Amino acid sequence: MTFVLLAALCSVLVSVLLKLAPRLRFDIGQAVAWNYVAALGLALLLGPAPAALRDPATPWLALATLGVLLPTIFLALGASVRHAGIVRTDAAQRLSLLVPLLAAFTLFGETPAPLKLAGCALGLVALACMVQRPGRAPTPGAGWRYPLLVFAGFGVIDVLFKRVAAAGIPLGTALTATFALALVVAFVIQFARRARFTPRSALAGLLLGLLNFGNILFYLRAHRALSQQPSLVFASMNLGVVVLGALIGIVVFRETLGRTATIGLLLALAAIALLTRG
Repeated sequence: MTFVLLAALCSVLVSVLLKLAPRLRFDIGQAVAWNYVAALGLALLLGPAPAALRDPATPWLALATLGVLLPTIFLALGASVRHAGIVRTDAAQRLSLLVPLLAAFTLFGETPAPLKLAGCALGLVALACMVQRPGRAPTPGAGWRYPLLVFAGFGVIDVLFKRVAAAGIPLGTALTATFALALVVAFVIQFARRARFTPRSALAGLLLGLLNFGNILFYLRAHRALSQQPSLVFASMNLGVVVLGALIGIVVFRETLGRTATIGLLLALAAIALLTRG
């Protein structure tokens, strides 16, 4: 369970670092771009096999879409943390598991188990409660728009990664290809906005990349260490991120949820538990 805790901690620390961007005076857009420099460098340590990408069955559309979505949804994540807070953002990110589940039921003909259906219904209600606009949202709609983008974006990313995995591409190769594409897209975005690159933003981005990669690495190691209990890893990771995010958001950053959002947080935990058992 140590690996699960480390994976959850890395995931929450990403949100914490994004939340601290104004205080630490670094640009989130630049940090996201540099994040993929670190992530790509670490992915190369996994020993990618470029020859696997020459297979005619390589899902290039999925890989290219991931290359575009990863940096853009990361920017949405930063905006969500800034406008809606860590608690709502982490809950929305973890509830994004509903997207691939709903896709499996509606598009791929999977027969849903009753507990999964109940978990999906509860999760959607939880999401509706969690994205209620904070009392001091800087702009109209900011409190719910960004968490919804995080929810939908991470859900689609999950579906695309499953598509890549189903094609038989090794993990190291898939990560290297997607991070390389994401790096190009992220820097193109920054050049388009004529960003003035700073060492502070670069350092923050490299730390962001380490945390992101640590989240992936520890999560995979947890699955390897508990190979006979995948549902335990899945539940512990998702519940752990929501609980840790809530504790840090409320205790450290003094985020206020209100009654409806608090109910949504509790429903989110229940939904994840039901989906795991289902």
